[in-house]
Amino acid sequence: MDILTGNHQISVTTVILTGRLDALEAAPLRTVLNEHIINGQINIAIDLTAVEFVDSAGLAALVKGMKDTRRAGGDLKLVAPRAQDAVRVFELTRFDRVFEMATDIDSLLADW
Repeated sequence: MDILTGNHQISVTTVILTGRLDALEAAPLRTVLNEHIINGQINIAIDLTAVEFVDSAGLAALVKGMKDTRRAGGDLKLVAPRAQDAVRVFELTRFDRVFEMATDIDSLLADW
């Protein structure tokens, strides 16, 4: 019997959003995520800490990014927003159960 061991380092790209993640901002977010995935950056952590509001278009952009990264063999995870309006959208849609979420970027990266 042969036993081989190895170490692997995973590269994670962080994207920090501020303001509103709504219909106006969803398209630019989709573009940024798509560019990262095309360039082989398939593990993406999105920090929503400073996001004040999220609507259905913003959620759709996040879901598309998650599906695209997973299809490429990676994943997309979130740092939860702090603004109650944004948190409420994730809770009402149950997307807080769809996405892996953490309270800060260090916790999110530690669980990768």
